[in-house]
Amino acid sequence: MKQALSIQLKQQILTVCHEKVAAQIAQLEAELKSLGESAASDTKSSMGDKYETSREMINLEKGKIAGQLANATKMRSILKGIDAGKALSTCEMGALVQTNQGFYLLAAAIGQVAVEGVNCFVISPGSPIGQQLMGKAAGDTFKLGPREIELVGVV
Repeated sequence: MKQALSIQLKQQILTVCHEKVAAQIAQLEAELKSLGESAASDTKSSMGDKYETSREMINLEKGKIAGQLANATKMRSILKGIDAGKALSTCEMGALVQTNQGFYLLAAAIGQVAVEGVNCFVISPGSPIGQQLMGKAAGDTFKLGPREIELVGVV
């Protein structure tokens, strides 16, 4: 069943996005906690170099996860700033856009989500497609590579 563009669909997609980001944050926080416990329980042995290498690898992994956590937290704040009940007539932050190629939500770079048979790409306004969409309204077209994409509707 293809669902029509609506405020309700936008709300459902945003709810899935919030859940996805919250799960990602919880997973990353758990990984950081686990690494912290691992580092604390790692005792110095007579093989000092092995201990130092292990601690450095843990610190590198913690740094990588901390960066991912900062990114996920930023995505969460972007999503919180979107009024899901607000109808929009042009493509801007928070707009759900239907094109002849599919659905897009201009928010954060979350990727593809599926709601009631509708696949929607949740993208950043700074992405190549996001930049092309910004400021456009239903009936407008733009080129993406060799394809011409038409905006069917915006909400």
